[in-house]
Amino acid sequence: MKEDFLHYIWKFKKFPEKDLITDNGERIAIISLGQHNLHSGPDFLNAQLRINDLHWVGNVEIHEKSSFWYAHNHENDPAYSNVILHVVWEHDIDVFNKNNEAIPTLALKNIVHSETLLSYNQLLYGNQKFINCEKQLEAIPSFFIDRWMGRLYIDRLQEKSEFIIRELQQCKNDWESILFKMLLRNFGLKINGEAFFEISNKLPFLVIRKNSTSNFTLETLLFGVAGMLNDESVSQYYISLKKEYKYLEKKYTLEQSTLAPEYFKLRPYNFPTIRLSQLAALYSKETNLFQQLMECDKLEGYYKIFEVSASNYWDSHYTFNKESPSKREKKTSKQFINLLIVNTIIPLKFCYGNYKGKDATEEVLNLIGGIKKEKNSIVESFENIGFDVKSALGSQSLLQLYNEYCSENKCLHCEIGVKLIR
Repeated sequence: MKEDFLHYIWKFKKFPEKDLITDNGERIAIISLGQHNLHSGPDFLNAQLRINDLHWVGNVEIHEKSSFWYAHNHENDPAYSNVILHVVWEHDIDVFNKNNEAIPTLALKNIVHSETLLSYNQLLYGNQKFINCEKQLEAIPSFFIDRWMGRLYIDRLQEKSEFIIRELQQCKNDWESILFKMLLRNFGLKINGEAFFEISNKLPFLVIRKNSTSNFTLETLLFGVAGMLNDESVSQYYISLKKEYKYLEKKYTLEQSTLAPEYFKLRPYNFPTIRLSQLAALYSKETNLFQQLMECDKLEGYYKIFEVSASNYWDSHYTFNKESPSKREKKTSKQFINLLIVNTIIPLKFCYGNYKGKDATEEVLNLIGGIKKEKNSIVESFENIGFDVKSALGSQSLLQLYNEYCSENKCLHCEIGVKLIR
């Protein structure tokens, strides 16, 4: 029996309140269940109970077995000194607090409503292929799911905001620098995201800002710090980059990244060479990029800003020295720009709005609602079990749902799971 299910039972009183008896025969009347504590310490705070004829105010701790009290060393922890009731599934041992006072124990095993147990077992232990509730979703109204999806997306943005704020502190509140870091990370996509982010840690944005008038210099800096200019080459372009980087490396005391960009499993258009060249083109084209992006409120405006091409050398190359059979301009696609908007611009807008004391929720919801849904195995699996995904708002919400709830079996923390059991 999982502890989060016991939390659910207590929180929603899935047991008969009348004639509750502790393990040693004391009568219990619940006045207040207490506040659910999701942090360290007792599970429910400031509960109020009447045990026999005494009114008690304190905390409630919940375990699968009463012996877990000692397994978790609660008897020596001052945070648990005000526990007035120990709620367990199975009572296997008497427990005492640090003052050697007996703690009343309520065992749930034989008093929980049978239909609650049945619903719980069907949800978590049915014959599912993808997620626990896939066969029961028809019982949930669509408006309820839509409301939960909206909340999940805001949760996702808040989590990303925490990352942005941490990085902002490292960058001494320079929002342009944070934008550079996030763009680098997302130009690298999933496979090269961390390697590209490492470049941003080695290459101060101040250096980018000082050299933004030269596309060649920006390419040199990005390729050089990425460790991509260490080979021998007969290409004049490569030789020029390598010579320029030796000068810049000494001038700015630069260090190379320790994470080498990957090519394996990537389509040629996503090769690190192409994406870094496109990023250089973006920063040589646009000035005050952060302010432009924060003021922009139309998708077409973002498409115009991010429509850039890799430099001419890459028209006939995907990697250094190896010429491709056909010549083609390597321009950022609309699909790629959508990913940048979803993963970089919208989180920054949301976080920057909060930073300035402005609620940007409606703006970002309208923005992501106009972007096409992402295509990946998780979203497709949700669609196969009946989810109607209309835009990137839906696909982002489902990614949050799967990663934070479904894959972790946290059904009792999910609005859909709780509604199915109730």
